[in-house]
Amino acid sequence: MRYFSGFCFENEQELFEDFLIKSDFCIAGFSYGAIKAFEYVYSSKNRIDTLQFFSPAFFLDRGEKFKRLQFMAFKKDKQNYLKNFYQNVLYPLETDISKYKKQGTAEELKELLNYKWDKEKLDIITKRGTKIEVYLGKLDKIINVEAAKEFFKPFATVYYFNRSGHIIQMNN
Repeated sequence: MRYFSGFCFENEQELFEDFLIKSDFCIAGFSYGAIKAFEYVYSSKNRIDTLQFFSPAFFLDRGEKFKRLQFMAFKKDKQNYLKNFYQNVLYPLETDISKYKKQGTAEELKELLNYKWDKEKLDIITKRGTKIEVYLGKLDKIINVEAAKEFFKPFATVYYFNRSGHIIQMNN
């Protein structure tokens, strides 16, 4: 399995241990990492049976003003932005994620906020025989879960967890 980490995260895949398919033919990504996993699979000529998205960074439903404000807040006061970001990522958990934290860049934030998920690419991937799984938590404070669910539903099996946030956990 190949795994792509989320924005300002590294080696956090153990948070998704309950769901990860441990196979040489599985690609997975969390949040920003879902974008990277998607582009990797789309460009790959290798056999890939399953593509797993954990709380994919989905901002197609957000306007330019929202995206600009997020970017400006990050540039103005990165420490405060990240403090709020990690609180929102964790909600409703009280898990220590300090060992997974990493410095993110303004370029990465800009990329994830402005990424255009492409339905045609999703269709091509599924027609190759790759199964797509999307994991979403109803209490997510980072993305609009309902918009993401509706967008991915035609291409993926969408798992929806009522008592989970951006970090999907079974024991909530």
